[in-house]
Amino acid sequence: MAQAVAEHLLRELAPQVLGTLVRRYGQFDACEDAVQEALLDATVQWPTKGMPENPRGWLLTVASRRLTDQWRSEAARRRREVTIGVQDPVLAPAPDDERAPDSDDTLALLFLCCHPTLSAPSQLALTLRAVGGLTTAQIASAFLVPEATMAQRISRAKQRIKAAGGSFAMPPQPELAARLRVVLHVLYLIFNEGYTATSGPDLHHGELTAEAIRLTRVVHRLLPDDGEVAGLLALMLLTEARRAARTRPDGTLVPLAEQDRGGWDRDLIDEGVALIGRTLERAPVGPYQVQAAIAAIHDEAASGTDTDWPQIVALYKVLERLAPNPMVTLNHAVALAMAEGPQAGLDLLAPLDADDRMARHHRLAAVRAHLLEMAGSPAAARDAYREAARRTASLPERRYLEDKAARL
Repeated sequence: MAQAVAEHLLRELAPQVLGTLVRRYGQFDACEDAVQEALLDATVQWPTKGMPENPRGWLLTVASRRLTDQWRSEAARRRREVTIGVQDPVLAPAPDDERAPDSDDTLALLFLCCHPTLSAPSQLALTLRAVGGLTTAQIASAFLVPEATMAQRISRAKQRIKAAGGSFAMPPQPELAARLRVVLHVLYLIFNEGYTATSGPDLHHGELTAEAIRLTRVVHRLLPDDGEVAGLLALMLLTEARRAARTRPDGTLVPLAEQDRGGWDRDLIDEGVALIGRTLERAPVGPYQVQAAIAAIHDEAASGTDTDWPQIVALYKVLERLAPNPMVTLNHAVALAMAEGPQAGLDLLAPLDADDRMARHHRLAAVRAHLLEMAGSPAAARDAYREAARRTASLPERRYLEDKAARL
């Protein structure tokens, strides 16, 4: 139990310590290496010697010493005449380091990892490595790529930030809202990949959903009055609450309407419902808040037939005004079919065939198959299920879709 507590604390403290070092000294790579060595020392020493009174200060001291040793060694190897006298000014804290010693730099570190010059995959990987504390091997496993490939991706992301002149600081006020949207989108993508893996044999990657929730909690703690941060956290909690009921013991996917709601996590649901309720009362409405409100309606319904589909349809209309997106239209079509009949949903789907982002997506074919089945067109539904199964790279989803086609 004590070891589990220590591991959780280390994961929470790691981005704080890394953020402080990067703010003081720059050199992202060197600082991250130093933090990893400090974490390794902690896992070895704390179980035998006991946890220090100030764990964050202990990690910061050890990591700073590692940096000093590393830079002194480099200086010696280069045979410089001046070693420690030159290095000391480099290691001196920046002028803004006079603030409280327990200040949290995690948010600034997130902004750096989600630098706008990086591609979305690079933002995801770097965030999980530097802020989430996952190993390169864990990240590579979650995204089904070789560890060496993921290591190169993370290394290139750091180099790109350096080349772009990315600084460790909060963005200026005019840029803050836009940069925060990028951070939230990265956390949203991490959660989604963990909740429904885009490829591979497993439907879930629990380490990704757990990290996405933990990091969003950190952002919410640092920005408690931001409605979209609260909305995203509520959305994650309300969605994660259903995870245990999404698969049978053999790994077979269970659709929402057929899930055993007694297996849903009521604590997460209660927390998510309370959070989105408070947020909608006091903050301007944004897309994550609307999605959380939809999730809350699903989670509070006693059964699929008790779901307030007209209210969900109304919320999807709001969401399409706030954030037009083919995936929103796809989900809107399902809700509309439940509220007004399958043909209404099929009519809403029709324009998506001309959308390059969706024309070959398995979810479009899967939703169309479901609505055709509802409409009493088994042959057309069977063909659509088979088409969806061919398009998906997720093995659990493929098995589910093939089974649906076979049943028809």
